[in-house]
Amino acid sequence: MTIPPNTPVHWLPCLLAIIPFFVLDSISPVFADDETKVLQLLVETLNQTDEPKVQESLMRGMIAGLEGRRGVTAPENWSTVFNTKLAGSKHPEIRNLALQLSQFFGDADAKQLALDKVRDKNAAPKSRRQALWSLLNQQNEEASDLLEFLIEEPEFCLDAIRGFAAVENAAGPTILLDRYSKFSEEQRRAVIETLASRQFYAERLLAALKLDRIPRSDIPVHVARSLNKILGQAFIDYYGEVKPVTTDRIKTIAKYKRMVSGTALENADASRGRMVYEKTCASCHVLYGTGGKIGPDLTGSNRANLDYILLNSVAPSYDVPESYQMVLIQTIDGRLVNGVIAEEDGTRVVLKTVEQPRLVIAKADIETRKTSEKSMMPEGQLDQMKPQEVRDLIKYLQTTEQVEMVK
Repeated sequence: MTIPPNTPVHWLPCLLAIIPFFVLDSISPVFADDETKVLQLLVETLNQTDEPKVQESLMRGMIAGLEGRRGVTAPENWSTVFNTKLAGSKHPEIRNLALQLSQFFGDADAKQLALDKVRDKNAAPKSRRQALWSLLNQQNEEASDLLEFLIEEPEFCLDAIRGFAAVENAAGPTILLDRYSKFSEEQRRAVIETLASRQFYAERLLAALKLDRIPRSDIPVHVARSLNKILGQAFIDYYGEVKPVTTDRIKTIAKYKRMVSGTALENADASRGRMVYEKTCASCHVLYGTGGKIGPDLTGSNRANLDYILLNSVAPSYDVPESYQMVLIQTIDGRLVNGVIAEEDGTRVVLKTVEQPRLVIAKADIETRKTSEKSMMPEGQLDQMKPQEVRDLIKYLQTTEQVEMVK
């Protein structure tokens, strides 16, 4: 089998996997500029193997290749293979993967089965979660309507909160704001990030802030930056400008050096500092094996050096590698997303965002895209903290092993 030189890279693992299952004379030509031909070949391979591991591997590869897409034309042989070989498989994962693929191909029955799966409280949580996100990624409004009920299930609460960002829902802000005080800290942070993702949501969030339903201190700087972009002067009038500090970084670094000088840092508490870190840094950075993977892993960084910590905290955009530059994408349905590029090809962009470690956006769904030389890490983050919080955070960052978080 000859794989065309211009075949999209995300299909190569699937195509390489099927080579042992074909002889040259039985393969129809695969054209690099016709994705339908690639899908047709992969589905034919599914039809020719009864090995569950091979079926699962192929379907996972197909789903990965179709991430972020909607309205994909189904291969001619898909319906037959689905009904005769996959839908009745005794392996639940095979059935789940086949249903996900059918949704990509616009199958109404598959969408209904997925909705039924989400509603079924007796179904395995993993399969319910897969069905939910498969539907939301296809912009399914019925799935969005189910979020109000899923938010009451502890195991799905966070998924439901973030799900409102995936599909605009007129009831979303009310649902989230009415429950805000009852949510955990992680859930409240997810609510703030979700409500900063769309114009309509952001307007409701600003109204809640003005009424003191949400404390101003609950708005992290990276969210303030998004709200500033979406709402403009209306947000600035309430919050104030999110000012960059790099123009005077030497003076600002000196200020914080004085703040932690002498015995001040000795008397700081690393356990309290870990709590500050969890609120402000953990969503983007790994430290001691846990945390987000948007920014660099801090575990092996030069954290013993106070100047290093302060420069990267005060002026994170001072020297930003290209791989960590922020990309701002506005989708055609009004969603605003900030992130760094994880992958990109001719049909899709994969972002790492604060809210999601992997967010796939079809290029056909992008209205505007802008790359900034700024880091994803917002400037002025230390300015939002009390002096003792700054001391505690730096004390924690200079630790050489994990400490217990203060209760």
